[in-house]
Amino acid sequence: MTPQVSIIMGSTSDLPVMEKAFKFLDDMQVPFEVNALSAHRTPDAVERFAKGAAGRGIKVIIAGAGMAAALPGVIAASTTLPVIGVPIKGSVLDGMDAMMSIIQMPPGIPVATVSVNGAMNAAILAVQIMALADNELAEKFAAYKAGLGEKIEKANKELAEIKYRYKID
Repeated sequence: MTPQVSIIMGSTSDLPVMEKAFKFLDDMQVPFEVNALSAHRTPDAVERFAKGAAGRGIKVIIAGAGMAAALPGVIAASTTLPVIGVPIKGSVLDGMDAMMSIIQMPPGIPVATVSVNGAMNAAILAVQIMALADNELAEKFAAYKAGLGEKIEKANKELAEIKYRYKID
């Protein structure tokens, strides 16, 4: 298998957040790879990775980073592939510092940005992007979306069964 999505995190301490993306991609049967690279500690490796990603068959890059959160932007500067940034909550400012770093990109270097710790939404967005050119993946994703509605309908039926003296049915 050749990876189609590359998930990069600034440090393995980001793993608990980014694992939600791994699970979603695995459920959708999308081959992916995972690496820890730091925009500040391994800048040459980040640049080599970004410049070589498309040539290796990568279609979308998901980059998670906390605090200064330079990683998604540094990657986007060195590739033509779509980059999705995941701001990760650090010890200060509840991840708002990371989010502001990721969304403040200059013209020509876009990074799509999901919510703080929103790795699953990053994986969902990656699948949506790739599904534009992959009918089989589009069908899998449509089934996933339909399942979301079914879960809510089921939950609503369960709520209707809960009885309280002053609850109006």
